[in-house]
Amino acid sequence: MADISQALLDIAYLVASIAFIVGLKMQSSPDTARKGNFVAASGMGLATLATIIFFGISSQAHVINYAVVFGGLAAGAFIGAYLANNVKMTGMPEMVSLLNGYGGATSLLLAMNEYFHLANPANDFSLETAGSLVKGSLFLGLLIGGVTFTGSVIAWGKLQGKIRDLNLPGQQFINIAMLIGVLMLGALLVLDNEPNWPIFSAIIGIALIYGYFFVMPIGGADMPVVIALLNSFSGIAAIFAGFLVDNNAMIIGGILVGSSGTILSVMMCNAMNRSLMNVLIGNFGGSAGGASAATGDQTHKEVSATDAAIMCNYAQKVIIVPGYGMAVAQAQHAVHGVDKMLEANGVEVLYAIHPVAGRMPGHMNVLLAEADVPYDKLLELEPANEQFKNADVVLIIGANDVVNPAANEEPNSPIYGMPVLNVYEAKNVIVFKRSMKPGYAGIENPLFFKPNTSMLFGDAKAMIEKLGQEIKNL
Repeated sequence: MADISQALLDIAYLVASIAFIVGLKMQSSPDTARKGNFVAASGMGLATLATIIFFGISSQAHVINYAVVFGGLAAGAFIGAYLANNVKMTGMPEMVSLLNGYGGATSLLLAMNEYFHLANPANDFSLETAGSLVKGSLFLGLLIGGVTFTGSVIAWGKLQGKIRDLNLPGQQFINIAMLIGVLMLGALLVLDNEPNWPIFSAIIGIALIYGYFFVMPIGGADMPVVIALLNSFSGIAAIFAGFLVDNNAMIIGGILVGSSGTILSVMMCNAMNRSLMNVLIGNFGGSAGGASAATGDQTHKEVSATDAAIMCNYAQKVIIVPGYGMAVAQAQHAVHGVDKMLEANGVEVLYAIHPVAGRMPGHMNVLLAEADVPYDKLLELEPANEQFKNADVVLIIGANDVVNPAANEEPNSPIYGMPVLNVYEAKNVIVFKRSMKPGYAGIENPLFFKPNTSMLFGDAKAMIEKLGQEIKNL
């Protein structure tokens, strides 16, 4: 019976792993992303149920309290469904951060539980008989799980606006010292064949503290990088946790999450002109403290919704650049409405999406997909920059730092060298903004003072709706 149960469990893990891979592949296209998410979730559900049903049978040494297990599943499913149904699109980055934190906490707790088990000499498999690979995986599960947990909680708080940036003097050296120290402790833990509770506790403590110091100095404008990196950490932590509990589905799922998150982190770093090493030691993207990047004539000009409607309606090509301000105003549906009006009048309308627009990778893509904007109208950074020279009008809706020409023109700017959307190359630029205050990075934008730029002040959704009404009246 035990052999049959183990075979069924292995088959279930194989099917689940295939579902993970197929689901991830389907998520690479907006047309199949929703189905891909369902396929991957179904695979995880199968792996979970198979573990609960067959593991207790195949391993007679383990007794499972099914009432507790299914009670926990029911509670978690209820909470997850409630959060998913009630979260706003603007709150999605915070929710992703929390989910990353839950993954890190789970891996940390699994590694802690495994150490308690190995520390008991009465068990057949103990610290004395466990190899360095097992104890090394245990250490990395503690370290990465702890860093992911506290780092994700701090990221959630910063995205909520409840926690401010904190950059201590010598922050780099503090982080490096903690990393070196915890690695040395990890080596001692791996080499020690007896329980060493002080070292064990110190590793957990340093991991949790490092997660705090890792995220605290990072400015809000760089949070997309942080979210992607913490996502990869949660996957890597799951790999080691899966190895410790001998769960192949967890290992494969962790590999997929960790590798995809790492690739996305590198892409985000390139988009922010940051190195991954600087991310790891906490030396990047702190708030610029209102640093000014604008020089020369500081006079801006305003435009009315009527003037903007005339400019757009008689243009040949209009490019829309969405940002977090559009998400906050929930203006994506109004934007698509203006898009359809212009196209009905023979105007070509495209969207330029910066990789780090918003508060998480793909934030703008998700918002526009929610408003049924065709995916083939969304241009990534490089294709968009090729189009701006031929654009008659560019509408910037709630974006700031990703269109800041100081990245190209001001060597002293904190964002110098960061790839940005070269919107200033268009014939006319209209910026939808509440005021002239700097963006999320706290850096003044010289684009606002260029001769081909006009400001349209007000709530993004209200102004877009007014623009649509004026186009309809023409």
